[in-house]
Amino acid sequence: MDRRNFLKNTAGGVLAAAGGLVLPKHVFGASPTTNLNELPAGTVASAVLESLPGKRPLIKRSYRPPNFETPVEYFNEIFTPNDAFFVRYHLSNIPEVSADSWRLKIGGDAAQKPFELTLEQLKRDFEQVEIAAVCMCSGNRRGLSVPHVPGVEWAHGAMGNARWKGVRLRDVLNKAGIAKETVEVAFDGSDRGVLDATPDFVKSIPAWKALDENTLIAYEMNGAPLPHWNGFPARIIVPGWTATYWMKHVTSITLLTQPFKGFWVNTAYRIPKGKFPITQQFVSQENETTTPITEMVVNSLITNLKPNQTFRLGQPVVVKGIAWDSGYGIRLVEVSTDGGMTWRDAQLEKDYGRFSWRQWSYAFKPSKKGSYSVLAKASNSQGASQTFEWIFNAAGYHNNVVQQIAIAVT
Repeated sequence: MDRRNFLKNTAGGVLAAAGGLVLPKHVFGASPTTNLNELPAGTVASAVLESLPGKRPLIKRSYRPPNFETPVEYFNEIFTPNDAFFVRYHLSNIPEVSADSWRLKIGGDAAQKPFELTLEQLKRDFEQVEIAAVCMCSGNRRGLSVPHVPGVEWAHGAMGNARWKGVRLRDVLNKAGIAKETVEVAFDGSDRGVLDATPDFVKSIPAWKALDENTLIAYEMNGAPLPHWNGFPARIIVPGWTATYWMKHVTSITLLTQPFKGFWVNTAYRIPKGKFPITQQFVSQENETTTPITEMVVNSLITNLKPNQTFRLGQPVVVKGIAWDSGYGIRLVEVSTDGGMTWRDAQLEKDYGRFSWRQWSYAFKPSKKGSYSVLAKASNSQGASQTFEWIFNAAGYHNNVVQQIAIAVT
């Protein structure tokens, strides 16, 4: 398929929902606005707005385990509201954790002085830091994959941007005494599978990433305690990397002298080796053909336009959106209003830190009636840009295809 036909057939519409509208706790059958041609039929049928306790109506992708995505309209804010933040789980047994009874165990064969922490001790005994960072599911946009691949059929909303407050993971690990032989650090949370045979969701990261100053154990999100559905009372924050490593309801941290052996690292969340422009690699878990997914690729999203939205001739059209990458920094966002034939630079808005997404805007005045195909393309400081064709992988990861939305001028 050539580039022109590819753009024609992969319209990247946005999702919108009734933000701020007072609705019952459970709303069934209310369909969010989306370009239905983007998603498989089964995905469209299941994409209803429904609320979890403490959350606004979100787009339900599955109920058990709960997987709910954020309507794109909320991404017009620099920080995604806690009660509109997406929800992602692999396991269905998710206990309510009491802050008073919660304990965090730090140990492993590479820990010289294993110990245990309460939430009060975590907050009191270590320096508190805050960082703005995008939390994005590895499979965000999987439902837009061409050809279709199985999995949770996310559209654009399996992500959010927040201010995360907590302590540096390395400060906690230093208290445990890090053996020089440490290779990886593994995390476990309180969620469990319904069946004993279900693999526990345990993840590991390289020791060097665990010791990075930006990797946190967070207990606050946007100035408030973490919501239950986003990891209360504490979770791991790995800025720049996809959210598979951002362990929710974390209960144990294990320092390892050997690579971790577990389903969610050895088998799941892997990409073809050498196919993506990734700098930060998880070398201890690589094999001949695959490597664990790590950092996010450069990407952008139009947040204020809806597919087939109508404007009057002579009316200024303002295109707004967000752009992000793994922390190298957004250098440029370009916008096209003619299907990619010509491009103009968008205005980059305030920089909230290299791991936060960057808002941008572009205004133009249509000169004639008809259809306009609006596209947005981001590039980062390393020279990487979004693609026009998805790099196929069976898990549907790293979909950063340039988005396209058709609007009409009458």
